[in-house]
Amino acid sequence: MEADTAPTRSIAAPLRAAWTAGRRVLSRAARLALDIALPTQCVSCHEPVDGEGVCASCWARLSFIERPYCPRLGIPFVYDPGPDMLSMEAIASPPAYQRARAAVRYDDVARTLVHALKYQDRTDLAPAMGRWMARAGGELLTGADMLVPVPLQWRRAWRRRYNQSGALARIIERQSGVRARGDVLRRVRATEQQIGLSRAQRATNVQGAFQVSPDRQAEVQGRRVVLIDDVLTSGATLDACARALLRAKAAQVDVLVFARVVEIR
Repeated sequence: MEADTAPTRSIAAPLRAAWTAGRRVLSRAARLALDIALPTQCVSCHEPVDGEGVCASCWARLSFIERPYCPRLGIPFVYDPGPDMLSMEAIASPPAYQRARAAVRYDDVARTLVHALKYQDRTDLAPAMGRWMARAGGELLTGADMLVPVPLQWRRAWRRRYNQSGALARIIERQSGVRARGDVLRRVRATEQQIGLSRAQRATNVQGAFQVSPDRQAEVQGRRVVLIDDVLTSGATLDACARALLRAKAAQVDVLVFARVVEIR
């Protein structure tokens, strides 16, 4: 019986890979045909746009995060409290990762961009988003050894056909020269969607969900790693990923995201 099932398994994996690749090619071809036939629309307001998915008006509405901000978590300050002043969040609950940086606040336009990239196959948005991230994370990327995108659970990856964090990491790789390594970190336990969970529930949900691939641990040891993701909300997922990398003896783990939730005070 085992002899009969082994060839089936060995054939199934290449067939799944070929099917996924074929769907991706067809999807891109369909989008190219639409782009030729119809003008590109702004992903936020749907007005015609000549560019990378965001019109000038919506681009102006993006809230880019600039100094002054918390040197640990990258949370913007309302006023400049002076050099090296930490936010209350960084003092009260410091994460496993060393520093976090985000390109923009997670507002209405940023949310639309993230959802389009993540759920609507708008991979054409990744170049602009990745460039903004590379700019925001310049100090993290200087001296970094590798970029590690937050991995998807395999069923979710199968449905979406790509990992949005991996797409962003590849753009940042081209901008910075720091190599993106999508094979370093893996999700070893299925988790619930984080949407709707409290901060404590989010932390429990992802506890122990990530692991450095056994055959990649030597490559992580002593290295400075920058984790890449689309959004930082509570930080629970990124904290769990950072802990997995630190258990594999990474020298330092930083976080770079496109958008972060900023609480209004």
